[in-house]
Order: sequence, then structure tokens, then C-alpha cells
Amino acid sequence: MCALALTVSPAHGAPPEPPVPVAHRGASGYAPENTLAAVDAARELGVQWVENDVQRTRDGELVVMHDATLGRTTDVEEVFPDRAPWRVADFTAAEIARLDAGSWFDPRYAGERVPTLEQFLRRLNLTRQNLLLEIKRPELYPGIEADILRELRSEGWLDRRHVRSKLVIQSFGADSVRAVHEQAPAVRTGFLGTPKPAELPEYARFTDQINPPHTTLSEEYVRQVHALKGVHGEPLEVFTWTVNDAETARRVAGMGVDGIISNVPDVVRDAVASPAGPGPGSSVPGETGDTDRDAYRDADREDALGEAREEAGTLLAG
Repeated sequence: MCALALTVSPAHGAPPEPPVPVAHRGASGYAPENTLAAVDAARELGVQWVENDVQRTRDGELVVMHDATLGRTTDVEEVFPDRAPWRVADFTAAEIARLDAGSWFDPRYAGERVPTLEQFLRRLNLTRQNLLLEIKRPELYPGIEADILRELRSEGWLDRRHVRSKLVIQSFGADSVRAVHEQAPAVRTGFLGTPKPAELPEYARFTDQINPPHTTLSEEYVRQVHALKGVHGEPLEVFTWTVNDAETARRVAGMGVDGIISNVPDVVRDAVASPAGPGPGSSVPGETGDTDRDAYRDADREDALGEAREEAGTLLAG
């Protein structure tokens, strides 16, 4: 069984299954990223897979947060004005729990909190959704892989059902992905980046997915990834990010990717289900007229590309 139960061998002549949409930091085009509200928004859209980012607090708690600092998505600068640069690792879990992680996105989400990984997992259990978990900046948190696996085990996420079809752990850090595989060999893993084709066999020794930004993709590269079997004996998969419009979604789907990570996963889902035209849901709903959110989505695409470039020099450390 492949990690996300995405690809099923089609009958002769039948079209392939469309790539699976994954809600990036939850449905972060519609709710504040990496919050329980974003999980719920993905569920309301009917999106099964949710992606998140995990970091560690000063007192060892695992929290769901993309940035290494708290300033962009919380009111930390108001609550703790003398604690610059407001790094996640410099705050306790109790301090972070005081922060408002929703107002920056929309006043309707005032009071939304930064969830712990435990809270996030429990919400996914309630909504019956699946998790693509990213270990964020593992070089800042030595040993975080063991901490994450311990939490997953405690919450029942390392049983046979979860590791076969409901969980994938990914990172930009090759050593971090390798550590997850060594410590929990049954867990499906993904590497974030675009390794050179000659390097792919090395990655296939400890991962199941190669997950590049869509700006680096080509049909030939996807074919070269698929030609190799990952660490669990299935063809390597390709999950690309961050795709937020119908045209790009159809383009990468045409390259044969297995999944598409998006802030607006319903837009992706509808686009790849209706390749002949945009159809309903192929653009971000505009009923709020919130230009700040549109700007955020544009900035997020640029952030993702820059992040990939930043990580490119250390993909195969060790």
C-alpha cells in the first residue's frame, strides 16, 4: 500500500487517478495556518490529508508552528515585548498557549491558539483526517525526531493502520528523514526538495517520497523518481508544493505527480478532477474581499521557493 493510498494501478486503458490534494498548514487559505481552525476548514472542504509543521519549545513541548519565530502569526510582540527575537525555542509551552494565533489572519479567528502536537493529533482523530507532518528546522532541535515519534506513539499514531495509510513524516533535512526511518522503520517518510537524478537512489534508501516545489518540476524528473522504489518497496512518490491556482494544478497533474500540497486544496481538487476547464472552485472564493489574505498567499509562494533554495546546499548532509 502506498503512503497516502493515492495511486491505484488502473485497468488497461483507464485514466490514472488524479493527484491527491493536501491542505498546506491546514486549509491555510481559509483559516489561520497550523491551527485547529485550519484543520476544521480542510475537513469542511472534504480534504482528507492535512500538512503541518512541528517545532519544540524551551521546556520540550512539541508545537505546531511554521516559522522558527512567533512574530508573524501571533501577538507575541505585544504579549512579550521584551523577548525579541521571539524564537519558539525561547518560550515555554505555557507562554505560547497565551498567544493569539488567529487575529493576524482575520478578526473572526481572534483567540485561536498555537496547538501542541498532541492537540493537533487529537483533532485529526476526531475529524478522521490524515497527517503529512513536517519536521521544521531539525538542526535547531537536536533529537526532535525521537520526541515526535514518542508523541505519535502515545497518541496511537504508530499502530499498523496509521503507519500504512494515515501518516507520512517529511523534512528538508535528509539526516532528519533518515533518523525517522532508522528509529521507526515502518513509518512512511518524505524528503522535501529536488535532489539531482543521480542522487535519487541514495534517497530511496530511507524515504518513500520526493517532494519538490512545483517550480522545479518537469515530467522527466517525475518519471525518474517513479522509476525507483522507495524504502518500503513501492515506487517513489512525488508530492509537489505550494500550488494555489487551477492552471498550475493541472500542469503538475499532467506531469504525473501523486499529490499536490496547497493552501486552497479545494481549488486543486476541482482543477485536477475537471482538466477541461476551471469549473466551480477553481479560484479562491472572494466573498470576504480580503486583499490582505490574497497578498499573504502570494507571499507564501515566494517564501516556499526561497526556502527551497536556502535548503538546497544541505540536502545530503552526512
